[in-house]
Amino acid sequence: MGTYNYLIEGISCTGKTSVCQLLAQRGYHALNGDNVFAYCGDPATGAPLSSGGHHTHIWDVAQVEELVRGQQHRATFFCGGSRNFEKFIHHFDKVFVLEIDLETLNQRLAKRPADDWGGRESEREMVRQLHASGGDVPKNGIHIDATQPLEQVVDEILTQCGLPQHL
Repeated sequence: MGTYNYLIEGISCTGKTSVCQLLAQRGYHALNGDNVFAYCGDPATGAPLSSGGHHTHIWDVAQVEELVRGQQHRATFFCGGSRNFEKFIHHFDKVFVLEIDLETLNQRLAKRPADDWGGRESEREMVRQLHASGGDVPKNGIHIDATQPLEQVVDEILTQCGLPQHL
């Protein structure tokens, strides 16, 4: 939906949802892709699956592409994690990858409620493994230190986009 479209990715607990919320508070069009586009599906084909887990958390490619083609907003930020980002990443003007250290990751995981992704020990271990491997995030994105205060993280993203801190 933006003249410019930006993807904000990262493993669980890096702050994608918080960044999305602050961008919206600052007047930007920001979409939480995990709420808007996500479903359980085959990452290769997009075919819906009746059950799955982290590796089947994908975004609806057609919906993403439709919104990217629109020109209603100066900029649109798509925030969240998707296991099929390679199917639509080429549509984005810039891709940001939020990164945190292991200590920060463990602190954030410890605060997750049991009914939220990363709240169960098996999920926490998977997140730690993804952190160690650097897996499940775009490799060529602009890396953002998400251990900084949230306001600074968003300031850095907006600066990298050449956009004002508030609309």
